[in-house]
This record gives sequence, C-alpha cells and structure tokens, in this order.
Amino acid sequence: MKNSRKILIGSVLAAVIVCAGSSIGSSNIRIYDTLRIIIEKILPISLTEGIEPRDVSIVWLLRLPRVLLAFIVGGSLAMSGAVIQSVLKNHLATPYILGVSSGATLGSALIMLTGFAIPLVGGLTMPVAGFLFGLLTVYIVVSFSSKLDKTMSNNTIILFGMVFTLFISALLTTLMALYREELKSLITWQMGSFALKGWSYVRVMLPFFIIGTLGIIRYTKEMDILTFGEDQAKSVGVETEKVRKHLFVFSTILTGAAVSLSGTIGFVDLIAPHMARKIVGSNHRYVIPMSFILGGSLMVVADLIARTIVSPSELPVGAITALVGAPFFAWVYFGKR
Repeated sequence: MKNSRKILIGSVLAAVIVCAGSSIGSSNIRIYDTLRIIIEKILPISLTEGIEPRDVSIVWLLRLPRVLLAFIVGGSLAMSGAVIQSVLKNHLATPYILGVSSGATLGSALIMLTGFAIPLVGGLTMPVAGFLFGLLTVYIVVSFSSKLDKTMSNNTIILFGMVFTLFISALLTTLMALYREELKSLITWQMGSFALKGWSYVRVMLPFFIIGTLGIIRYTKEMDILTFGEDQAKSVGVETEKVRKHLFVFSTILTGAAVSLSGTIGFVDLIAPHMARKIVGSNHRYVIPMSFILGGSLMVVADLIARTIVSPSELPVGAITALVGAPFFAWVYFGKR
C-alpha cells in the first residue's frame, strides 16, 4: 500500500479517535451525535435537532477543546522526537533525554510561581518561556558537548543532555522547596494534565504548532540525506550545521509550547516516531505527518484513560504514557543490541 494512502487512513482513524474522545466521559454521548454537533459548529447548517443543549455544551465547550489540545500536544511532541532521533541518528534520543522538556518545564514553572508576564506577549508568556528555556538548554548542551568532544559525536550530546537534565531536575526540586504553598499545583501540572483546558489553550498553542511544523517540513529532504552521514550530506551541498541548528530550534518551539501548556509528558516522543517508521519507512516526507497522527492519537487515548479509569477522579496523563513508554523503551534498547 502506498504511504500516502496509509496517511489518509491514519487521518480518518485519528478523526474517529477525536470524536470518541469527545463522546466518552461521565456523561456518554453517541459518536454520531458528537459528529453532528462538531459539523454544525463548523459549518453554517443545522443538524442538532433532537440533541439536548446540555450535550452540545459538553462536547463543544468542555471535551472537544481538551481533546484537540491533547492531540496537538501529542503530535507536536512526536514530531519533535522524530526530528531529534533523525538529527542525532539515535532511535532512543528524544527532546526529554536531550533536556529540552526539562528546560521548558523549569521556564514554565518560574512563570507559574512568580506570575511574571513578558511585555507585549501577554497570554503567550508561558509557551514563550517554555521555548526560550528549552532553547537555552539545547544551546548549553551543544556548547559544552563541543568543548568536551571536538567531533560533536551524537553520543556525547545525548550523554551531556542526560546529565544536564538531572541538573535541571535539581533546580526544580529546589524551587518546590522554596515555594511550598504552591507545591501541590506545581506537582500536579508537572505530571501532565489537560483538565479544564478550553479553547483559549488551543488558540495559544496553534501559532507555535504552525511555525514549528512548517519549519520541520521545510527540512524533510535534508533529514533524509543526513541519515547517510554528515560527510555524504556535505558532499551533496547540505549545510549540515545550519540544518541541525534550525531543526533543533523548530523542534524546541514545538516541545517548549507543548510542555508549558500540558506539563511534562514523556515517551510519546519516543513511541510515535518508532511506530511511524514501522508503518511508512524512513522517508521523512511521510515519517513526520505519520508521527503527528500517531502521537496525537496516542495522547487522546491516554487522556481518555486518565479521566475515565478512576472516574470521577483523574490520573496524570504522564503516568499513563509512562506505563506504556517504559517497557517500550526497554524493548527498543534491548532490541537494538
């Protein structure tokens, strides 16, 4: 089957998962009715006769924005993971291991605790801080790696990223000790959640998602060439250092914004790119969109489990993805040995 057809089928299944995620909850609504509500809200036609106004409010105001935010966040993390794995040529590399997620978490936590707002940015302060701190983390990791290893081997970058991640975790622990009154809310946010996230969060996430995605798609051909090695890429005219820096920036935009709005949710950036490559091969023209579809779908399913399995309480989404992701990490690691 052609890859374009696989992506089309994946998109249809993702749409079904979004509708199912918007239908299931403390008050179950038929998927067909959910679809009618969404179509009526998007298109200027009336389809909701026979549907309770309460159900319309539940779907449109509560569940759909939450599900869409989960899908965009999951898809963004998955695309970032695909890029980092490609650039570093390591199937275990992720924005989390490189320290991007931890840096973004630290920046967002500082904004939460201090209430500081960046002038002219206003409501976008959290994702902007997540991006800037994530970018600062990448800069520090790459700079120190270049001093330790002139060849900038990918293993050195990953190892220093893991060390720096531990350092940032220590800073976060110190922050929690200093701000004990906000400790509970900070821990809850850090574990990952989409609870009470409405349309405003979707609107805040969209510009970062669009910029990061378009930037990554711009370099899919160069990512394919880089898989053959830097020398091979340079021989055909690819400016490898420039391409790597740009890809780091665009993946940091996606990861920083996603982490600032949802908390630290791991393993989606590891699982989805692996599954995408199994389905569509190694061509990044197809790996990137398929990673987005799988990452978004996985996050919606994880969020659905998190909010229904112990209803009326909720589990952190990060706990659900970790339960699946940790064994998956071990499988990938030992499978490559």
